[in-house]
Amino acid sequence: MHLSVFLHGIRFDFAACLTAALLFIQEHQAQHYADAVTVDLGDSRAYPRLPNERLYLEP
Repeated sequence: MHLSVFLHGIRFDFAACLTAALLFIQEHQAQHYADAVTVDLGDSRAYPRLPNERLYLEP
């Protein structure tokens, strides 16, 4: 999945698996405004992996 994160006026683009993306969005929306993250199901190979993505996958 392609995550596009808008934070403090800067846009960041990342690739993440579905589970990590959903958990990231949930956590991010609790701390920032609700539409700060958008998701695109298209090709995400051009983007770096979400930093610390594995932390969103650990119980």
